[in-house]
Amino acid sequence: MKDDDKYFIVKKKALPEVLLKVVEAKRIIESQSKVRVQEATDVVGISRSSFYKYKDDIFPFHENARGKTITFMLQMDDTPGLLSLVLNQVAKHGANILTIHQSIPVNKIASLTLSVEILPASVDVTVMIDDIEHLEGIHSLKILARE
Repeated sequence: MKDDDKYFIVKKKALPEVLLKVVEAKRIIESQSKVRVQEATDVVGISRSSFYKYKDDIFPFHENARGKTITFMLQMDDTPGLLSLVLNQVAKHGANILTIHQSIPVNKIASLTLSVEILPASVDVTVMIDDIEHLEGIHSLKILARE
């Protein structure tokens, strides 16, 4: 695989501002049919050359997620009912649970690997991930794969 063909999942806070502005300009162009690239880049404060340089290389995670399988790993407290809360969040956001694997807790911390199918009717996957990540007792959430 060439280096140009590799993909990375990066949290928003780690991205340079110019890439975030490219995403915003793309959103403006897509949501308003008569907006030209120059107008959208003026609104977000980047040059047209920056827009064209990065426009095909950055997109919101949820944009192409529907119909995909996402596997993520959680480090979580070994607390009765916490797994149920995680699974309820997946169901609440309209995703389909494919696999669940929870390790035996060590020092009252369990590892959970969860694969979910993002259905066409699912809510924005980033909202689901964020809601799970902010449950009390969740220490970390890492996306392992997206197919």
